[in-house]
Amino acid sequence: MARDQYTFTNPAELYADIEPQKGHQPEPGLDADLEPKADLGEDSYRGSGRLQGRKALITGADSGIGAATAIAFAREGADVAMSYLPEEEEDAARIAGILQDAGVTVLTFPGDLRSKDYCRELVAKTVEGLGGLDILVNNGGKQVFNEDITTLDDQQFDDTFTTNVDAMFWITKAAVPHLPGGATIINTTSIQAYSPSDILVDYASTKATINAFTKALAQQLAPKGIRVNAVAPGPIWTPLQVSDGQPQEKVAQFGEDTPLGRMGQPAELAPAYVFLASAESSYVIGETLNVNGGMPTP
Repeated sequence: MARDQYTFTNPAELYADIEPQKGHQPEPGLDADLEPKADLGEDSYRGSGRLQGRKALITGADSGIGAATAIAFAREGADVAMSYLPEEEEDAARIAGILQDAGVTVLTFPGDLRSKDYCRELVAKTVEGLGGLDILVNNGGKQVFNEDITTLDDQQFDDTFTTNVDAMFWITKAAVPHLPGGATIINTTSIQAYSPSDILVDYASTKATINAFTKALAQQLAPKGIRVNAVAPGPIWTPLQVSDGQPQEKVAQFGEDTPLGRMGQPAELAPAYVFLASAESSYVIGETLNVNGGMPTP
């Protein structure tokens, strides 16, 4: 029998055949060019109707964690609107095809999260195209390493905050008036929020901000029955890592410092998003769910 997310498995041995490899890509990077290939759950995620009839908007849905989440949502029965950069069309088209094979409605909206107008239109077009919205996943992000703050370009710092924080605010602000009681917002933060790397000063700062934003907004929206939570991935194999998210000399050891001794795969993140999106997590609010291979967090 083929393995799915429910198969009893030793996590320390899982994905032993997938080792990180050096291989630089220009930003933002493509799953299509990533070697070895990341597991997005294309061949393993099995749905059980947990999100039947739901309507989701996912940013960064073309590759990595966003793509794995989109696949899982679709196979659980949710219609999905995908946001991604125009340069990522190749990846996005492949994922959209997988979602359509699941029999759900799929919308694709290429654009740049640094644009306030795009973020607002993204929500409006999603609500119109899906006939509503009840799951928002703010996942799109920017990560570029820098080893010396004196050479950290002002524009890079601003772009990282605009992509990771401002866009989350713009999209969430536009989405809330459309969200019914029972709706969920899930933000992607990171182990970097708790254990920041010296070469990711700007990125780590945005992820700590996302944590605080999540916990504050969760308290504000809870009385309306709208739940806000976050997922904090550890070292996950995505195009982000080889498009200057990490120095090339560190890529080959990526994830080895986790207690499991390996990097994670996007497919291992998707169930966390499904849980937080589904009614199963009805009493989970303001939580940051860490999926990091055992790295301690506060």
